[in-house]
Amino acid sequence: MASLAIEVNGMRFKNPFLLGSGPPGTNGKVIKRSFSLGWGGIVCKTISLDNSKVVNVAPRYGKLHARGHKDEVIGFQNIELISDRPFATWLEELADIKREYPDHMLIASVMEEYRRDAWHEIIERTQATGIDGIELNLSCPHGLPERKMGAAMGQDPQIVEEVCGWVKEVAKVPVWAKMTPNITDPAVPAMAAMRGGADGISAINTILCIVGVNLETLRPMPTVEGYTEPGGYSGQAVRPIALRQVMQIARACPKATISGMGGIETAEDAAQFLLLGSHTVQVCTGAMLQGYEMIEGLCNGLSSFMDRRGFASVRDLVGKSLPYFDTHAGLVARQAEAKREHAGRSDRDAHTWKGDIARETKTLFTE
Repeated sequence: MASLAIEVNGMRFKNPFLLGSGPPGTNGKVIKRSFSLGWGGIVCKTISLDNSKVVNVAPRYGKLHARGHKDEVIGFQNIELISDRPFATWLEELADIKREYPDHMLIASVMEEYRRDAWHEIIERTQATGIDGIELNLSCPHGLPERKMGAAMGQDPQIVEEVCGWVKEVAKVPVWAKMTPNITDPAVPAMAAMRGGADGISAINTILCIVGVNLETLRPMPTVEGYTEPGGYSGQAVRPIALRQVMQIARACPKATISGMGGIETAEDAAQFLLLGSHTVQVCTGAMLQGYEMIEGLCNGLSSFMDRRGFASVRDLVGKSLPYFDTHAGLVARQAEAKREHAGRSDRDAHTWKGDIARETKTLFTE
């Protein structure tokens, strides 16, 4: 039977499925429950030093339904900010979680302003709780851009490299840098993060979107006092984009470990991310829509797939499909070569057939 365990940057995951940073990991109570259900790891909701600057609005979610199927959500928008709970409360809860679940991998998602001292403080105080790793949120697509946080930081490769360098000056646990998809080439900031010393890359965060406009009120959604802002798009509809960006990062940063995410709802979805270079996968919107209990189906499904295809471990899947990408010019050349080989085989087959006929005819008339 295939093993779902995998070690990444010294962290030992019982399976490659992590709850991604967001509402599913909003406090210690739900994180503990998630560990008890069998998730391999959890990335808590992003925290910062000063929660007083974080003010959420309602409503802050919007859904895109499949056309003609109102029960099927294919896309999900949020304009939710990072955690608005006090930093001190988070420190207490993170330490408590590790005392109760010492063998489960707990990763703290952190985000701060463009100041070295702020990053040093949040890293030092957070890792003192006993967490296993840190994920740098350099990619939140909305909210707090005036503080140069999130994607406003992650879209500048120079800042990405600098911040990762600041973090690594004090970090004693593995550091993953979470990438924004709202950029032309996702490999550029990923390479900058690795130059700055990051141990791994998480990708992708949500994609800036407008989920729709209410045709009765003519107001864009989700509507807050008649107004809204572009928000982060997630759910199954973003998976093809996430797969492409993970592939690009994996090819550009072959030494990086990758935690892939974006529209993962089934074991088959997860397997595709692993095959394109992810070492672990994160699920956020899927858990919000299906419930935390979906982990059982994810584990059983991936195990069955691996057994069926002869993979003994998760590590055997990682990057298995990466060699099969080429440029368009390369595809043209490969197809031309295949046609030449086919034509050559046809000529050889015809020659062989004619030879067989000749030999049979000679035998017939000499007997």
